Amino acid sequence: MTAVVRALGRNRRATAGAVLLALLFALAFAGPAVSPWGWEDTDFTAFRRPPSADHWFGTTQSGRDVFALTLRGMQKSLVIGLLVAVLSTGLAALVGMVSGFVGGWTDRMLMWGVDLLLVLPAFLVVAVLSPLLRDGRPLVLVAVLSAFLWMVTARVVRAMTISLKEREYVLAARFTGASTPRVLARHILPHLASLLAVDASLNVSVAVIAESGLSYFGFGVRPPDTSLGTVIADGGSAATAYPWLAGFAAGLLVLIVLAVNLLGDGLRDALDPTSGRAR
Repeated sequence: MTAVVRALGRNRRATAGAVLLALLFALAFAGPAVSPWGWEDTDFTAFRRPPSADHWFGTTQSGRDVFALTLRGMQKSLVIGLLVAVLSTGLAALVGMVSGFVGGWTDRMLMWGVDLLLVLPAFLVVAVLSPLLRDGRPLVLVAVLSAFLWMVTARVVRAMTISLKEREYVLAARFTGASTPRVLARHILPHLASLLAVDASLNVSVAVIAESGLSYFGFGVRPPDTSLGTVIADGGSAATAYPWLAGFAAGLLVLIVLAVNLLGDGLRDALDPTSGRAR
């Protein structure tokens, strides 16, 4: 772990990504404490006002503070993105390792499930399940997004596991009576760490973009709650005349994706001993 931290510290992209992501988290969760307005407050004396000392990001057509709304939306998008990344990458690792290591009927059944999910139209499934989100159930959105982001990675993990299980140290551990979970955890998983770290970072980006897109079309986070997607959707129709309505939320969305991708690239270099860029 110490070597990984040192490698990350020497990687400029990873450092920049980590610092930027930390600043974004600080802004999202500490920013509302210093804002004079809450995300549910309405200023009936300021409608579509540009950024000012009273309203730092301006106001909406109904007099709500864009700064407070954007930070509330960023909180929701970041939390959903992290949860989806952890669940989808964890599921890909579990299914891929078990399928590749055990083989036989277990392998065939798990891969049949993967193939079935790959052909299902994700947007249609989300549209069908969208009524469950009307009562403010973001965990349903997390579960749906997680269910459609792990299959390709699971196939890659399976292929790598099939190769790794024939290595001498894995065969020696099995001959000494080590259980399957122990072999997977101690001898297979460490060799997949680089792949899974990159996959998790990419899944954060994909999940944040997917959640924002679904919320933009009305299938994700629903009013009265908000996310970056709903802020962009609400201000998109008037963005040419009032750019602050959607511009700040769109800019923060781009920064989140950029920070996560930079950090993921640095993690790959730090965890991959064959990488020549971990410097």
